[in-house]
Amino acid sequence: MFDKLDFITEKYDELAQKVSDPDVIANQPVWQKYVKEMGEMEPIVKKYGEYKKAKQGIAEAKEMLDDGDEEMRELAKMELAELEDSIGEMEEELKVLLLPKDPNDEKNVILEIRAGTGGDEAALFGADLLRMYTRYAERKRWKTELIELNDTSIGGIKEAVMLIKGKGAWSRLKFESGAHRVQRVPETESSGRIHTSAATVAVLPEVDDVEIDLDPNDVRVDVYRASGNGGQCVNTTDSAVRLTHEPTGLVVTCQDEKSQIKNKEKAFKVLKARLYDLEMQKQQDEIAGQRRSQVGSGDRSERIRTYNFPQGRVSEHRIGLTLYKLDQILDGDLDEIIDGLNTHDQAEKMKNF
Repeated sequence: MFDKLDFITEKYDELAQKVSDPDVIANQPVWQKYVKEMGEMEPIVKKYGEYKKAKQGIAEAKEMLDDGDEEMRELAKMELAELEDSIGEMEEELKVLLLPKDPNDEKNVILEIRAGTGGDEAALFGADLLRMYTRYAERKRWKTELIELNDTSIGGIKEAVMLIKGKGAWSRLKFESGAHRVQRVPETESSGRIHTSAATVAVLPEVDDVEIDLDPNDVRVDVYRASGNGGQCVNTTDSAVRLTHEPTGLVVTCQDEKSQIKNKEKAFKVLKARLYDLEMQKQQDEIAGQRRSQVGSGDRSERIRTYNFPQGRVSEHRIGLTLYKLDQILDGDLDEIIDGLNTHDQAEKMKNF
């Protein structure tokens, strides 16, 4: 670990010299690349500097125990105890800082919700989930854009696709993929029996053009008239767009905007994200057990969470966390669950450090 820390410190010092070089400053793309690399290393270099200073303090305190007078020895004992307590914590912090970073962590996300088993009740639950994630995004001051919405006459949703833009969106939402289950008495249920319904959530990182090789010749573009509620033009022009990626059979539709161009742009974002997700799944399948050691597999069929209305309870099955604050969670108060998932994932990675 310390060899790696020394190497990072040396690399950081080299970059610090480069970013002050007039020739490098003149080449802005290269300068920005170096500054970004330094920014990623800085927390590690700073914490390692604190660690080395503490180790030096311990050595000096031990010398004082041997050579100082009585009063100095007492001071040295107190300082030594404090430093030895902190050194262990610093080592753990350094291990965490050295863990491999998810390259997608700072990316925007495309979040997809689909009603599962349960008919109208599943669609109503899908609408609850869409509101929950929208409220969470608002709490984080992220922007949201609805890309596709297939709703029902009673206020539910069969399918919704939303783009969430904000710093660290993927790092906070990446473990939300999976089957979400709800247990409650439907309004239409006269006997008061509790029904169980489900909706699936998929969270995909938004990808740049350079990250996915998409041949336009592989995509069939169809335009048609949008359906459902909208402005006075929504049903009179061919503004809705359907993309079909013929090699994979993936289909993406978008009719949220009145402009065909904007709908096409949004649909391509979703298609690229889904193709990227397919590629990531292939890579992860090749590395046996890699994701099984983390928080779930991200499998859409994996039941990850239950929302129990009669008990006001939410149970996160992957980490054994149960919270009796259903209303707050459905209003977007997700940080306690998300923090728990990230901490668990970090702990699992530490086992293999």
